[in-house]
Amino acid sequence: MTPGGYNQNVQLFQTEDHVVLLNEMVHNSRIVPLDGRPHIDSGIRQWTGDSRGYWDGDTLVVETKNFLRETGFRRGSTDEHLNLTERFTRVSPDTLMYEATIDDPTVWTTRWTYQIPMQMNEHPMYEYACHEGNYGLYNMLAGAREAEKAAEEAASK
Repeated sequence: MTPGGYNQNVQLFQTEDHVVLLNEMVHNSRIVPLDGRPHIDSGIRQWTGDSRGYWDGDTLVVETKNFLRETGFRRGSTDEHLNLTERFTRVSPDTLMYEATIDDPTVWTTRWTYQIPMQMNEHPMYEYACHEGNYGLYNMLAGAREAEKAAEEAASK
């Protein structure tokens, strides 16, 4: 969930015993159990690792390990030894503070942490897909310009 050039939306939703982290980029969903179950066997590796979560006061803590041999983090510089701890804390009605602590002793000499404020927005999440010739982008922008034009015309009446 590090920032990139586009597709930055993240949606979090919760059931009684799970949290889902849905990233717009590559439409990836992580389903995070909150019921205290242990991590899966370390012999089972997954692209996005194996996440487990719990509440620490008002902060959702998600601990992830059991990544595959390489990860998408920092363009694949981490490996299966990566342990990721994420914290989500609501700091205002419209802002979550996202904090990630990265621990991979085969890459870094010490663990390190970064924080990113996440602003709530009302914009839709878009499908992450490649469009031949970027026709999809043209059509999205054309539709938006038509909606703006209609709003301006309605306001001027």
